Amino acid sequence: MNAYIFLAQTRPISGQYELAYIWNQATPEAKIIILVLVLFSIIAWSVMISKAVQMRRARRLNGFFMAEFKNQRNVLDLYDRRIQAEGCPLFSIYQAGSAELDARLRSKGEEARRRTMSLKGMEHVKRSLENTVAQESLKLESGLIWLAVAVSGAPFLGLLGTVWGVMSTFGHVAQLGSATLTAMAPGVAAALITTVAGLLVAIPSMFGYNGLVHNLRVLTVQLDNFAQELVSKMETEYLQED
Repeated sequence: MNAYIFLAQTRPISGQYELAYIWNQATPEAKIIILVLVLFSIIAWSVMISKAVQMRRARRLNGFFMAEFKNQRNVLDLYDRRIQAEGCPLFSIYQAGSAELDARLRSKGEEARRRTMSLKGMEHVKRSLENTVAQESLKLESGLIWLAVAVSGAPFLGLLGTVWGVMSTFGHVAQLGSATLTAMAPGVAAALITTVAGLLVAIPSMFGYNGLVHNLRVLTVQLDNFAQELVSKMETEYLQED
């Protein structure tokens, strides 16, 4: 017990100073890799926070829009009221489809809408909706590539720094001609810190990426379902029967 207390009291450095000591022992190449990983971490966290806020806002606005959409009598009621809802993916789809439908129902130079439209005209409306769904999905997906890069690239960058550091340490030991623990330990510890840095970047990015991809799939399915529902209502109200 006395020996344990003595060792604890005479320990030269704490955990904080150990990291500073290891950083000082790291090679310039390892320090550059760690700085690159810090930059990756900043980008990854920025993307995770911004995309989480964007998707949360999109879900909330979609809920408000669907509640209003289900209460309208005619499929073009909201469009005629000139309602705006920036940042709502479902509203963007509705606006694009309604604008195309309105254009197909109006003859050139006429303000009144026709009561029905042909199947060919409805196909144009469907293509407009499909394009808008794809565009909104790409908007929600934009930026996730940086998380994928952080997940797949950060561990390899850390491993590169570790291998480089170990190689440098063995080269230094070979020049000294003495393979003692004192000569090898600082270099090996400094080499391993790059792997730790790579994992600290990759692990949060992996969890964030998986969570965002799940939310993206849910939103994409919601967009597809809404587009089909919208087309069905448009066909019911305006498609010309043969």
